[in-house]
Amino acid sequence: MTNASVREFKMPDVGEGLTEAEILKWYVQPGDAVTDGQVVCEVETAKAAVELPIPYDGVVRALHFPEGTTVDVGTSIIAVEVAGGAAPAQEETAVAPAPAAEPEQPAEQPAARQPVLVGYGVATSSTRRRPRKQAQDPAAQQAASAVQSELNGHGAAPAAPAVPAAPAAPAQRPLAKPPVRKLAKDLGVDLATVTPTGPDGVVTREDVHAAVAAAQAPQQTAPAAPPAAPAASAPAAQPAAPASYDSARETRIPVKGVRKATAAAMVGSAFTAPHVTEFVTVDVTRTMKLVEELKQDKEFAGLRVNPLLLIAKALLVAIRRNPDINASWDEAAQEIVVKHYVNLGIAAATPRGLIVPNIKDAHARTLPELAASLGELVSTAREGKTSPSAMQGGTVTITNVGVFGVDTGTPLLNPGESAILAVGAIKSQPWVHKGKVKPRQVTTLALSFDHRLVDGELGSKVLADVAAVLEQPKRLITWA
Repeated sequence: MTNASVREFKMPDVGEGLTEAEILKWYVQPGDAVTDGQVVCEVETAKAAVELPIPYDGVVRALHFPEGTTVDVGTSIIAVEVAGGAAPAQEETAVAPAPAAEPEQPAEQPAARQPVLVGYGVATSSTRRRPRKQAQDPAAQQAASAVQSELNGHGAAPAAPAVPAAPAAPAQRPLAKPPVRKLAKDLGVDLATVTPTGPDGVVTREDVHAAVAAAQAPQQTAPAAPPAAPAASAPAAQPAAPASYDSARETRIPVKGVRKATAAAMVGSAFTAPHVTEFVTVDVTRTMKLVEELKQDKEFAGLRVNPLLLIAKALLVAIRRNPDINASWDEAAQEIVVKHYVNLGIAAATPRGLIVPNIKDAHARTLPELAASLGELVSTAREGKTSPSAMQGGTVTITNVGVFGVDTGTPLLNPGESAILAVGAIKSQPWVHKGKVKPRQVTTLALSFDHRLVDGELGSKVLADVAAVLEQPKRLITWA
């Protein structure tokens, strides 16, 4: 192509605060012509699957990563050869991604057209690297080298006095991405003592793990006499044993995407918010009759009417009567944030894992509007098309474990929320009704709440109100 140049399309931030995404599928191959706005691939973040459009016309020169690869935000994923009419300052002429050239592109990128994905613009500043200082105090370099040598287990004894010089390191903060900094913090590793191997002197996950492994090796050989130190290679080989496993008897599944995000969120929730769970068993026979009547109502024509609809409405009524349950705990500000709106989350099991999209301003919706929103939420989740924005800003959640035939459970709070209602299976059981034992439709409800801001009295009132509405649905009118 005459007067052509190659542009590198980088992985954008398709959500708020996301740092990586997995390439699920490529829709183009090298040599294919692409046009502005054409979808070139589908990626999965920790929140949803999103299709990425290319922001210019041209011919695909190279795909830098195969399907199934997890790529950091800001990393070039595809090279496109475009006509020479574009300003050279806005182009990257290298066919393959050159690590040294990447820090220069964000400086010019704001002048170029930005693709908008699922309601989010590309954050051009997210990949900007702070210039790394070239000059460094020789004493600081010697101290850092001594600390790293000691960490690796082969530092000489005379180098130990150089360790106090380490305070000079804060003058230059090591370059590392937030997930890597968190990993180092969790493992107790000082990034200033880690030798970076990433582009532009960036510390990677592998660097942190290498530093930990090197630090543990001397501990394993400590009981042995000093001459036996070379034998450390024998114990060091032990951790490699799990790598060889019987594939016929075991399957190893990489933890990534939605599963990785769910695991992190649940661990954070379980060990941050003190959970309390209360239970109540309730006769929902009248609610089930109302469900059947609403199915015949012309106002609900074309809408899906099920028990979850009335359970959601019952919870909204309970929140209106007990607004303090609809709150969150701000640890940094040491404040309780009471929400004057309800973004109702619905836990949904999808092929990609558990997600919790929410209905915005559910408290202001009529029953038919709530039914329409629930139907759209469920169908979108099943198709795997739930947007990141639909899973942000939730205030309270419902999880319906009854669809699996389970009586109840002790649900974990969705991070940032103070309550979650679990609904068990609705079964016909013997029940005392008007002084006689009769078969009735019965279910068990479980409410988990954050005991930092929700006392037992408040949690009990909310659960009791939900049960009261389901037992006598006419309270939807009298209490509304």
